[in-house]
Amino acid sequence: MSNRLAVGDEPAKTDAKHEIIALWPGTAPGEKGDIGEEKDTSPGSGIIRLGNVTKPTITLYRPAADKDTGAAVVICPGGGYSILAYDLEGTEVCEWLNSIGVTGVLLKYRVPVRKGLPRYEPPLQDAQRALGIVRSRAKEWGIDPKRIGILGFSAGGHLSAAASNTFDDRTYPAIDDADKTSCRPDFTILIYPAYLTTKDTSLTLAPEIKVTAHTPPAFIVMAEDDPVHVENAFAYGLALKNAKASAELHIYPTGGHGYGLRPSKNEVCHWPDRAAEWLKAQGWLTAGK
Repeated sequence: MSNRLAVGDEPAKTDAKHEIIALWPGTAPGEKGDIGEEKDTSPGSGIIRLGNVTKPTITLYRPAADKDTGAAVVICPGGGYSILAYDLEGTEVCEWLNSIGVTGVLLKYRVPVRKGLPRYEPPLQDAQRALGIVRSRAKEWGIDPKRIGILGFSAGGHLSAAASNTFDDRTYPAIDDADKTSCRPDFTILIYPAYLTTKDTSLTLAPEIKVTAHTPPAFIVMAEDDPVHVENAFAYGLALKNAKASAELHIYPTGGHGYGLRPSKNEVCHWPDRAAEWLKAQGWLTAGK
């Protein structure tokens, strides 16, 4: 069976410009059908807060052919593992990535937290599956399988860090060839990540974030006045240093939380420029990395 047929029950769909692909054939692992209808939980608020996600997908945002570098990034929006800030930390990020020649792969992972499970468990299954699908179909999509990263905001930052340190084994039974392909991101971008430490002001990483020398290099951004606590960024950066893995850490004095890419008076709003510089300097935007 080909990867294309195994990915979902229905053919890939599009939203006029972008291909939408179901992550799982049939029902996602452990789903019981007891979650309500998927919807924007705060229409008219200026941010799409997508809730009750039971059918996770990836949506491909392709750069213009003359800009395409062959790199790709799986994007994990935040939302406290309750909702997904789907435009602020999703579609808008894909458009920015396209502007620097990178394919954006927007991950719509399962929320809210499933009763009786760690909050990150179903989302981590979705992230691993997404990375495997992208890498298994890299040739078809014109993507370099050695230049596939992951980027996350807030809870999506925790998810991205978890995926960046949980890749030797799948957290679900293998389904098809996509699950035989590595789900290790080649690089990681964490923007105001949450839940990385054991408590708010601790520098001890949460037990599910097991950093090693094989952890992908990371670019990390956070503001000192972030109510989610800047220790998350410090702790992950320090853990990478101690493991002799690579990290670039940007801490800004002000900016708070949840700004995405939207402009403000705070210097932190320029993080996309710094991230693009890092991607370029590390060689992720150059074929043959």
